Amino acid sequence: MYICMRINLRMKNKSLPHSIQVNGKLIELSSPKVMGIVNITPDSFYSNSRAIEEREIAERVEHILNEGADFIDIGACSSRPNATLASQEEEMKRLRKALPIIRDIAPDTAISVDTFRSEVASMCVEEFGVGIINDISAGEMDNNMFKTVARLRVPYIMMHMKGTPDTMQQDANYEHLRIELTQYFAHKIYTLQEFGVNDIILDPGFGFGKTTAHNYELLNHLDEFQLFDLPILVGMSRKSMIYKTLGITPEESLNGTTAANVIAMMKGANILRVHDVKSCVEAVKIFNTMNIHL
Repeated sequence: MYICMRINLRMKNKSLPHSIQVNGKLIELSSPKVMGIVNITPDSFYSNSRAIEEREIAERVEHILNEGADFIDIGACSSRPNATLASQEEEMKRLRKALPIIRDIAPDTAISVDTFRSEVASMCVEEFGVGIINDISAGEMDNNMFKTVARLRVPYIMMHMKGTPDTMQQDANYEHLRIELTQYFAHKIYTLQEFGVNDIILDPGFGFGKTTAHNYELLNHLDEFQLFDLPILVGMSRKSMIYKTLGITPEESLNGTTAANVIAMMKGANILRVHDVKSCVEAVKIFNTMNIHL
């Protein structure tokens, strides 16, 4: 019944624009936005996104801003396949080092923190004014996350992942992929709204507990998730679904990433989470220009 209500709402107003409240400011998502990645980890899968020392963090943030990012997403605990998760203490230590630097360089830019831990989320919002929480586990890895986000009153990016980072690629089995994800999101959205969370962003979780075939099925049918009438975030940047398909390395997969992001925008993506901001900003500009002349 809940899914049917959402489908009916979407059918009544297919052009309903999206927006989120971040640090008291309304951010319109009617035009796709670009989220630049800063990984303050030593083991993220794409080495060029890593920034460990203070100088590296500052340079990475300045680079992202100069290339036109709308959001900055900072991660202090690698979630690549088979990753050994950093402890909560280590994750907090890394963020306490990096967030003041980012805040100093980008005081007016919306900052998202990629964490599945509610205590880390609380620290980032309460101590450093972080505006968005990006949770790869949609509350599955910390039962306190939903009520914490509700208390913090920040937008919540909710990603689908089957299993955990160390098991997800061994558990990539579905009877009906898109039906299972739709049911998953419907349940999670209902629970979040019961807690009072209003700004929810959906992330299908490309590469997280999915085969290459699953990833391209989701990309091809991404527009189906518009039935929830919520913003959609896509994170495919330099992932194996691109470089393995092309028979290249992550370092060589920029062109493939751009192609995939253009398809995602055509299928309704509102936020593109990327390592390479400039090329994505240019793709968004071409996409927007095309829509103007339709």
